[in-house]
Amino acid sequence: MTVLVPLLIGVLYCVLASLPPEPQRRRLNAVVVAGAGAAYLSGGGLGGWEFAFTAAVTWCAYRGLESWTFIGIGWLLHTGWDVLHHLHAAPIIPFAEQSSLGCAICDPVIALWCLAGGPSVADVVRRVRARQRPAT
Repeated sequence: MTVLVPLLIGVLYCVLASLPPEPQRRRLNAVVVAGAGAAYLSGGGLGGWEFAFTAAVTWCAYRGLESWTFIGIGWLLHTGWDVLHHLHAAPIIPFAEQSSLGCAICDPVIALWCLAGGPSVADVVRRVRARQRPAT
């Protein structure tokens, strides 16, 4: 469950985040990764580094307004920050000891979707179904 639930949350995020049309989809995801970058600010336990990290992810989010690649990079940065918090600092959810680990498992799923260009999941399913149909 420690791995499965975060993976499912990542997939669910990708499905729901793929619903808005472009370019709103990309812009919404840039805003979300910016918020994720600030998640540890209120007591993550790494002092001033929390602000430096937030600035780095905010820059990625800003660039992500026009580029899925930067949104994906922001999520990968957040994955690394989650691992660091899981091993050496406070969890992302103070009362859930394994929450940073779960986030570190979930975030790469989102990052991969973003690095793939944040495609509409409905469009991907339609394309896969079209390929599976025999030619007539």
